[in-house]
Parts: sequence; structure tokens; C-alpha cells
Amino acid sequence: MSPPKKRSITPEDLYEISLILDSQISPDGSQIVYCVQRAVKKKEKKYSNLWMIPAAGGSPSQFTSGDQSDTRPRWSPDGTQIAFLSNRIDEKQAQLFIIPVSGGEARKLTDLKGTFEDFTWSSDGKKIAFVFRKKDKEDIEREEDSEKEDLGVVSRHISRVFYKEDGYGYFPRERKHLWVAAVETGELTQITTGSVHDETQPSWSPDGSSIVFCSNRSEDPDLDPDAIELWVIPAQGGDFRKIETFTGPKSNPRFSPDGKWIAFYGHQGKHVNWKVNRLWAVPYETPGEPRNLTEQWDMNVGGYTINDLPGTLPGIPPEWSPDSTSVYFQVSHHGNTTLQCVTLDGKLESILEEPGVVGACTFDADHSRIAYLYGNMRTPGDVWVYTMEHGTSQQLTEVNKDLFQDVVLGEAEEMWITGPDGNDLQGWILKPPDFQDSASYPSILEIHGGPRTQYGNIFMHEFHVLSAQGYVVYFCNPRGSQGYGEAHSQAIVNRWGTVDYADIMSWVDIVANLPYIDEKRMGVTGGSYGGYMTNWIIGHTDRFAAAVTQRSVSNLTSMYGSSDFNWAFEEEFGNEPPWENIENYWEQSPLKYIGTCTTPTLVIHSENDMRCDPEQGIQIFVALKRRGIDTELILFPEEFHGLSRGGRTDRRISRLNHMIRWFNRYLQ
Repeated sequence: MSPPKKRSITPEDLYEISLILDSQISPDGSQIVYCVQRAVKKKEKKYSNLWMIPAAGGSPSQFTSGDQSDTRPRWSPDGTQIAFLSNRIDEKQAQLFIIPVSGGEARKLTDLKGTFEDFTWSSDGKKIAFVFRKKDKEDIEREEDSEKEDLGVVSRHISRVFYKEDGYGYFPRERKHLWVAAVETGELTQITTGSVHDETQPSWSPDGSSIVFCSNRSEDPDLDPDAIELWVIPAQGGDFRKIETFTGPKSNPRFSPDGKWIAFYGHQGKHVNWKVNRLWAVPYETPGEPRNLTEQWDMNVGGYTINDLPGTLPGIPPEWSPDSTSVYFQVSHHGNTTLQCVTLDGKLESILEEPGVVGACTFDADHSRIAYLYGNMRTPGDVWVYTMEHGTSQQLTEVNKDLFQDVVLGEAEEMWITGPDGNDLQGWILKPPDFQDSASYPSILEIHGGPRTQYGNIFMHEFHVLSAQGYVVYFCNPRGSQGYGEAHSQAIVNRWGTVDYADIMSWVDIVANLPYIDEKRMGVTGGSYGGYMTNWIIGHTDRFAAAVTQRSVSNLTSMYGSSDFNWAFEEEFGNEPPWENIENYWEQSPLKYIGTCTTPTLVIHSENDMRCDPEQGIQIFVALKRRGIDTELILFPEEFHGLSRGGRTDRRISRLNHMIRWFNRYLQ
């Protein structure tokens, strides 16, 4: 009997894909707790629960259950308890919970109104430090009064220039502050206060006496956003002192086990966000210059490989070895995200470097095992474990086995070409599942957002869906992307639409000349900066038979101040505001060139996009209508900029179906 025929992947499979959002190994290395998110079609909601699996392999078991969001599990140092965030009591308000590993009910540790961020156990397991931002008093009062809640917000009083964030909404007047919870009694202590400054990313000293954190203490942090420094505060609160380092943004500080060093990420200088992120170590006990541990290598520290499945394969802070002589960290390079280790004297070793993306790496107490998430072009991600002694990895979960054993995916081919200026350019070609060399195929060029991120060896549901429709889907990392060194990233500063456009079109030339590509049936799409480049392309060439521009940038002059990035976009355009050099902004705006467009273009935008205001997409739509070019505008209510990754599932499916409909009209 022949095996059943496999089917193609569809937009509706977003309901079927399970996402692992986190994994954490127990201190003794025996168990791994991980978080699995599922989409529920009937309610159009996403829920997540905690699961457990033996690190030596075996059957997974569900650790928490229910239609709620249980996230960010963190083991106590003795391995007997797990702290996690959950909205199990109030759907709209998460709290910190503690649950015994041996079984029993979860205990609510906090009862606060607001937003939790990072939290971390003290080394003795008696306290948890966390970042929390309170809701404003009037917001709490409105939620507790049904009549006021029905009437909604009367007005917003805004006095700070950074007043909103895409995916979050409007900021309260309250700031992010550090709190400490006593695990046994639940007593809460707020150890930092203030109405101007935020404190983030706390980490305990080994003896539990102090907490290191990040904060911008300038007079107005919104007008000096790169002035982030490292600070240390007594665990019970009080005066805190700055750790002297360098001028420039910093993140993820972590004490060494011997308490002599603090490792962190960052780069030197302000308004130079094209620079690669570096790993540093600064002496803590005695004054000294910080060491750039990755200075020898032109590589970007951190997780910068993007996909379209939210929350998977998360980044990690630096992880010290038990003897305090080396640090583990992620690197995003040439389409992969790997785990590396460097000693304090600059010796580098690759630990996990398979083609793909490594995320959420955690270590047991003696560093004999590493639990991590790993995904590649054919799988969104599963829990793996690496054994240090043998240098071997083992896959522990297959959360999407039932789905992927029923669907057939196209094959991806990696390709390096020489760009227009002799530069190296990396790209990938994803072929339809039933690809035949002798056939002629329509194609779709995908352009990533950012721009400082990278496409790579990771599962993209959208790409596979388009491929399943019979398209060759191809994508690359043009200049401006991360993962190829500082010169590659810096190349587009104050030059948007120049060398990036040249790289993309060189890539198009290569693909167009492949024997199986029909040059008359080529489409282009991209979102955010990829939407900018799509708008730029349709104003500079008629090569594409159809385009879909998503959450795009079209007019840099009107974009100024409307984004949650606010005035900081100046960094990309000569550090000048538009009123000082409006010609420069207009010269790099796709709207300037839309008068030559002949490409039928679908415009997709979210009504609650706080990164690229909806007017950016609407301007393109109106301009194309005014010119008589075939165009349509699709707006998604309530959705933020990240609709394609984290939006409501039915809206994400609708978006994909509109793209398929548009491309099929012109390319099939």
C-alpha cells in the first residue's frame, strides 16, 4: 500500500503550528521546562502552557494546563521550584507565580497592575528581582468602573517625546523600575523610583548583595537614547553607582561567578546603530577599562536572524563559565545564529554552529549540558540538548511532527554572488514542492525589514505558502543588513535606495537568468524597510509584473516624528532633522519617484501601526490611484506593525490570502 500523498502548506496552517517560546534546563541538568504556544481558532486567541521533558530524552509531559498564557519559566537555584508569568487569574493582567517542580498548585507571588519584564532569582533562591511598570492610577480606576470603561479614554496628556511603542501602545506616565519579591512571604519591595528614568535587565551579584542593571540617567533620556549605562544597586535598595565603561548603548549585564567581572553587550559611540554589537567584560571590584572580547572579529553579537513566527528562538544574555574565565554568547553571521564561547584573553570557540538558528540557550549548574531551541529552513524550532563532554546534540521534541509529516515543502538553495561593487552577496532560492527543471515558473522577490537584520536558514511560513502556490521565492541580504560586518551595514547610512537597491537588482538579474524562471512573471514584496524598498523599486523599474507593499515607508518627511522611533530616524539621514535638510529626506523618499510607476501594486497596512504610520501606505495607494495604476488598499484594524508575525491568526491568514490573490492575478 502506497503512503498517503502529502499536501501543500496553506495559510490556514497557522492554526496548526505550535511554537516553542522558551526552554530552560534545571540546575542539575536532568530536566528541561519549555513553553508551547497554540492558536485557538474558535476564540481567535493564543494560549501557552509549560511542558517538561527529561534532558536525557524521553516523552514530554504537560506541566501546566488551561486556556491562559504561562510564559518565561525560570528554575530556582536548587531546582525545586519554577517561577513564571501567567494571566490565569486575570486574562488582561499577568502576575508572577511560583510552582513546585514535584507537583502542586501554582502560588501567586505578586498582585500588581501593570507590565512585567525581566525577572531573575537570587543565588540563594530566597528572592526574585524583576522589572515592572505600573499602570497609571486613572487607567486602573477606569478598568474597575464599568461605566468609565465603556466611555473609554477621555484624553491623552503627553509630555515626553517617546510616548508610544509598537506592539505595546501608549506609554503610561509611570516608568520601568526594579522590584524585589521575597519568595517565601511574597513581600514586595520597590527599590528604584522616579518619573524620568527607566531601569531594565537586572542581574544579581553572586553573593546576592547587589543587582546590576541598565539605565539611561541623562536629563532627558528621550533626547539622548544611546546614553545607556551599567549601574549597581544594593539588593535592599539605596544609592547606586555607575560602572565606568564607554559612551554608547549597552545591554544584558551579567556578573561573573567569582564576582570580579560584568559581561555585557554594546557598541561604542552614539548615533551609530549600524555598528555591530560586541561582547564586553568590565572589572567590577577594582576600576579598569572594559575589554572588547570580540574585537578581533567583524561579527554581530546577538540574535538577528528573522522569521515570521513570533517569540521563537529568542536571544540570550552572556553566560559565564563556572570558573569565570570565558563567556558564551550568540552570533548572527551569514544567515545563521550560532552559539560561541570566548575567553577573557580572546580565544574563540564555536559550540553550536549548524546551519540554522540557535536560541534560548541555558546551562545546567556545572555546564555539562546546554538546552536550546534550534530551527532551520524546514522546521520552526524544537528543544535540543548539547552534552559538553561528548560534543554531541540530541533533539528532544517534535512539537509539529503531525503537521509536517502531512505537508510537502519546497527545497531551498543557498547562493553567493558578486554584487555590483565587487561585494559578496548571500541569498536563497526556495523552489515549489513539485519543482521540475524543465518547467518555467513565476517568481516572488522577498525583501526583509529592519534594515539591520538578516534573512537566513530559518523557517518562514509565508515563503513556504507562496512556494506551495507554484512560485519560486527568492531573498537575499543586501547592504544595510546585519550579519556581514560593519562596512556592509554602514553602506546605506544616508544612502537609502542606492547600494541596497543595486544589490537587490543584481540578485534579481541572477535569478531572472536561471533557466526555470519566467522573466515576464516576476513579483516583489516586502514589509517595513522591505516595504520601503518595494515602493522604491516600483518607482525605479517596470521589471516586476506585480508588487505587494506592506507596512511600508514612503515619505521620509512626513514619517518624521510619527513613528515610535520618533526623531531618532535622523541617525539614518545625516543626523539632521527635515527642516534643516528637507531635500535630503525627499531625495530618499519613494513617493518622489512614484510618478513613473507602472506596476500593479497591492498596499497592506495595519491601522494601529506605530512604527510606520498608516499614512505611509495610504500615500502610496492614493498616488497610484491618482495615476490610474491598478491598486488596492487592505487595512487591518487593531493590528500593530508586526501583523505578519504576531497578529491575530485570522488576520494573518487574510493577509496571506490577499497576497496570493494579487500575485495570482498578474503572475499565474
